[in-house]
Amino acid sequence: MTINDYKFAGKKAIVRVDFNVPLNDKAEITDDTRIRGAVPTLKHILDEGGALIIMSHMGKPKGKVNPKLSLGQIKDAVAKALGVAEVKFAPDCAKAQEAAAALKMGEVLLLENLRYYPEEEGKPVGIEKTDPAYEDAKKAMKASQKEFAKTLASYADCYVMDAFGTAHRKHASTAVIADYFDADNKMLGYLMEKEVQAVDNVLSNIKRPFVAIMGGSKVSSKIGIIENLLGKVDKLILCGGMTYTFAKAHGGEIGNSIVELDKLDVALGVEELAKKNGVELVLGVDSVVTDKYDFASASLLEGATVKTVESNAIPEGFEGLDAGEKSRELFAAAIEGAKTILWNGPAGVFECDDFCAGSRAVGDAVAKATAEGAFSLIGGGDSVACCTKFGLTDKVSYISTGGGALLEAIEGKVLPGVAAIKG
Repeated sequence: MTINDYKFAGKKAIVRVDFNVPLNDKAEITDDTRIRGAVPTLKHILDEGGALIIMSHMGKPKGKVNPKLSLGQIKDAVAKALGVAEVKFAPDCAKAQEAAAALKMGEVLLLENLRYYPEEEGKPVGIEKTDPAYEDAKKAMKASQKEFAKTLASYADCYVMDAFGTAHRKHASTAVIADYFDADNKMLGYLMEKEVQAVDNVLSNIKRPFVAIMGGSKVSSKIGIIENLLGKVDKLILCGGMTYTFAKAHGGEIGNSIVELDKLDVALGVEELAKKNGVELVLGVDSVVTDKYDFASASLLEGATVKTVESNAIPEGFEGLDAGEKSRELFAAAIEGAKTILWNGPAGVFECDDFCAGSRAVGDAVAKATAEGAFSLIGGGDSVACCTKFGLTDKVSYISTGGGALLEAIEGKVLPGVAAIKG
């Protein structure tokens, strides 16, 4: 069943979205990308004559009520995005039976944060995995998770999964709930369909040359996707903090730069696999470094020295925070002429203007290649933030709303949120 085939008239649809949007200290939304991404699905249901029950999580309340993570703070923003006068709010997602029953066609009900209940994630709380009683607690929680999902399902006639950002988790609202709807009454929303198609374009409908750019601080968190990509791409650019693990693996001096000393052999293994598969591996050769930087405020400290040095010759007391000019030129040259591009992770601490030039160079090169006909998929919160900061959101092919979900999909893993619908 697809959202276009389903007849929503007279039906109540419960839709899992990802409204985990950032809020400032005034509870104002600072980036509404995720809300805007879900609008086409939500408006379609309303336009077809149905009623909407929207559910989402926000932050990590860890099974406890936290007013700072209440979805009640965004209901007016959701109403504005949908163009409706009011979005009703159920302050307890597991006790919304009356609100759901009273909902009329054309109306919208937003449920409170799903993760106020530990049953949403289905993990035992207050007990360590090493505890002998953990397995029994796990089984009990899984049973409770099914009951929680059954309660959510009871509010509606059909279920729509449109939260790609959580599709890699087998949570009550993203996968288990689907068990309580037959095949004719559960479907993927427009956003999910677009996300799945975007991944398919990158992995199954490859136009070459295929260039992947992987940034971020740790090799360990990306090793699965890196190894999978080395069997698919023509060029792989590795940038950001992982640069220094590779430099250290070859005996380089990296000062105070971030490094995974227990992953030096992994870095060398990546280089060998790239060589074996005939993949051009592109690593930064120089870095912009400083001796005084405050990560909490994303700013240089007074009296800081900023300079560019070779990535394998960083002085003691300095740390690399961005790609140098030579590295930027290498990255841009590797991206030029690409026909398929995947970008996940920045080339430096882009939040600070002093260290955003590397990420900007990557973004500009991706945008240029896209204008020349490449399909570019941007994924991961930091990469998306880069595009927003540099004004590139309309200059790339597709910006994914999922971070971990996108990586797992590209790694070749089955996403529970997709499997629950497709069977």
